[in-house]
Amino acid sequence: MEMSKLLVLILLIISTIISLMSLFTVSETEVALKLRLGEVIHADYKPGIHFKVPIVERVYKFDKRIQTVNSKSEKYLTKEKKNLIVDSFVKWRIEDVRQYYTTMGGNEDRASNRLSEVVADGLRSQFGIRDIKEVVSGDRAVIMDYITKQASERAKEFGIQIVDVRIKKIELPKEVSAAVYKRMRTEREQVAEDWRQRGKADAQRIRAEADRESVEIVAVAEREAEIIRGLGDATASQLYADAFQKDIGFYELYRSLNAYKKSFSDKSDILLLQPDSDFFRYFKNQLPQSTE
Repeated sequence: MEMSKLLVLILLIISTIISLMSLFTVSETEVALKLRLGEVIHADYKPGIHFKVPIVERVYKFDKRIQTVNSKSEKYLTKEKKNLIVDSFVKWRIEDVRQYYTTMGGNEDRASNRLSEVVADGLRSQFGIRDIKEVVSGDRAVIMDYITKQASERAKEFGIQIVDVRIKKIELPKEVSAAVYKRMRTEREQVAEDWRQRGKADAQRIRAEADRESVEIVAVAEREAEIIRGLGDATASQLYADAFQKDIGFYELYRSLNAYKKSFSDKSDILLLQPDSDFFRYFKNQLPQSTE
């Protein structure tokens, strides 16, 4: 009786162990495939609990989340035969776990190295047809789009989906940096000098235009002033003529007084004339007569 109980207990333990060995779980962040004697027999597992035949069948699980491969700094030649030191990274994930296992053996390091090689080939080909300026500033987005598309096509062979390819940093070797910076500085100085010359030309043009307009305005103003003065003088002359025609004697007296005023406008003025000159006729007999 005791032996029967022990045998039942042993069988129960063995069955429990076999049951546990027959169960496996797949989480939301994993993809899995099942092999039987080294041959893939199933690779489309949904998250949950699944069964396998112990010992005969084996299950491999892989992370299906997006992975990042940071490539090592490498030198690439540009169209100008200048070296650039480039750091890049690739984001990828498993798209076909059966193909991934078949081509990469399920080895993440091998997949990362292979993707790094694919991206390096793309960068090498794209940098080789562009100069430094285009690579650094102008065409970087175009290069990244091209390499992402190219790498995606090649990664399908590995059961991998390329999510993104990006350049983190582009540096010039020390021996090249000084020459490039000097050339860039020279170009910027040429541009600045060009703008200064344009500014000077515009300033001269504006000043010349302002001077011309000023001369025209002054000329118009002087012409109008002369016209106004002429009209005023004509009007004054007409008024004087009308007034003097009414009294000729007063007109002669007025003219003589103006002549005296202009002749003796300064204390140092000296005029030598005969006392009985007609110029002084209005000074004659000007004393009041005696009333005696």
